[in-house]
Amino acid sequence: MAQKHPCVRLIPLGGLGEIGKNAMVLEYEDDLILIDAGLMFPEDDMLGVDAVIPDISYLRERRERLRAVVITHGHEDHIGALPYLLPDLGFPPVYATRLTHGLVSVKLREHRQLDRADLRVVDPTDKLRLGRLRVEFFRVNHSIPDSVGVAVRTPAGIVVHTGDYKFDHTPVDGHPADLGTLAKLGEEGVLVLLGDSTRVESPGYTPSERVIGDTFDAIFARAPGRILVATFASLISRVQQVVDAAQRHNRKVALVGRSMVNNIQMARELGYLTAPEGVFVRAEDIARVPARQLVIICTGSQGEPTSALTKIAGGDHRLVQIQRGDTVILSSTPVPGNEQAVYRNIDNLYRQGAEVLYQGQAHVHVSGHGSQEELKLMLALLRPKYFVPVHGEYRMLAQHARLAVQMGIPADQVVVAEDGDIVEVRPEGPSAGIRVAEHVPCGNVFVDGLGVGDVGQIVLRDRRQLANDGFLVAVLTVDRETGEPVGAPDIISRGFVYERDSADLLEAARTHVLTAFAAHSRRQNTSADWGYLKNKIRDTLGEFLYERLKRRPMILPVVMEV
Repeated sequence: MAQKHPCVRLIPLGGLGEIGKNAMVLEYEDDLILIDAGLMFPEDDMLGVDAVIPDISYLRERRERLRAVVITHGHEDHIGALPYLLPDLGFPPVYATRLTHGLVSVKLREHRQLDRADLRVVDPTDKLRLGRLRVEFFRVNHSIPDSVGVAVRTPAGIVVHTGDYKFDHTPVDGHPADLGTLAKLGEEGVLVLLGDSTRVESPGYTPSERVIGDTFDAIFARAPGRILVATFASLISRVQQVVDAAQRHNRKVALVGRSMVNNIQMARELGYLTAPEGVFVRAEDIARVPARQLVIICTGSQGEPTSALTKIAGGDHRLVQIQRGDTVILSSTPVPGNEQAVYRNIDNLYRQGAEVLYQGQAHVHVSGHGSQEELKLMLALLRPKYFVPVHGEYRMLAQHARLAVQMGIPADQVVVAEDGDIVEVRPEGPSAGIRVAEHVPCGNVFVDGLGVGDVGQIVLRDRRQLANDGFLVAVLTVDRETGEPVGAPDIISRGFVYERDSADLLEAARTHVLTAFAAHSRRQNTSADWGYLKNKIRDTLGEFLYERLKRRPMILPVVMEV
């Protein structure tokens, strides 16, 4: 009997070839764990979609073997999908560090799932046994406290997932990355490394979070009126820096945006955000604070349609309206795909008289991801046998793979995978090596309102057509006994042409509807074939309207018998 050699399977369900919806399955025989479960912001052509989450069909079919969900940190692209995925997976245990646990709890409470969830707090020094897998953590620096990487000990070898990281020697929370543990793992021998690729295109080192404090001090000192700071609700370190600067410059702080209020309240309760008594004021009391003594921290740095900053920029917020002399700071970098929405907000803020400071114009944001020299340091510390770049668009993954080869990893031991690829890693035996063995169905699941997965590509295609050319309804009334039309067809147009100014066009459209009916009537034994008639009306009208206007509205034929 041939000896069975151990094999680790890595299945990315999201986060490879894109920024967001990070979700990595690690599988060894009958044991599976999921590392992170994030969402992604919708792209411009995903009309009406609120969020995009991973397709977990692969996991759903194996849910009885799923030992746990392990979370690296509390950003939306790593925890945002949990409320949608956990019910499908039978609410497996979710392991997260203390702050991340708090952020997940806030999110699940909003979705009324907290009572059903199995959330477990871990310390970065903890070790877990999940079936035949042993999971350990190591502290990394990111733009949010309590971020960790994950080392999974399997019978085949150690798999390390870096999570999002940079090496910050002066972090805001005072906890530098655990270089000692990384070095020990490297000495012990790492089978495969899954490494964050987000800033591989940037040479050198990513600046420390502390440099933002100096920028804030300079802005706060010269701002003539109120200061509005827009950032992620989960970016607790950045909020702490704003609060510290406000305190130094004798300003009060108001929080605007439900997720911002909930997250900061939780962070204060857990001790991750500190502020003297009296620094915070309620958003409802903003008008009572003199402009030079107020800082407003709000959500919306990515131009999200329902966020506080977008409403403020559009003049629609019930509590905050832009005043002359306001200074608005966008303390973030636009996520790819969000640039248009972000710049639209900036334009609207300028129109209302605000001074707007954003990345590229002022040093108001530093990334939480390591640049090239930090990626090299991670590779040098861990010295993995095999390497799989993760967390990035395809060009980033390809460049990170090239960087790994430059660091001495043989090219045939580096794999650039995409979502849905099953990467098999065998440390020994005749088939030893790393390869993409197969591909599983894996794509985007759209969240639209309360619906999850009920909006697909066909619905989006229809929405795009409606947005581009509008629609036209053709209503034909037919006498049930004679089979002849009753009166002229009704034509209703929305988003296509303005009916009052297009009487001649709509009259010609009515004629074409009757032409289609005549063609239907010439068919034998089809007096009640309304399906054929509707298709004929759609085709006839479509050809006519495209010939006249070079537009293709959605045409909805309606046939009524009376």
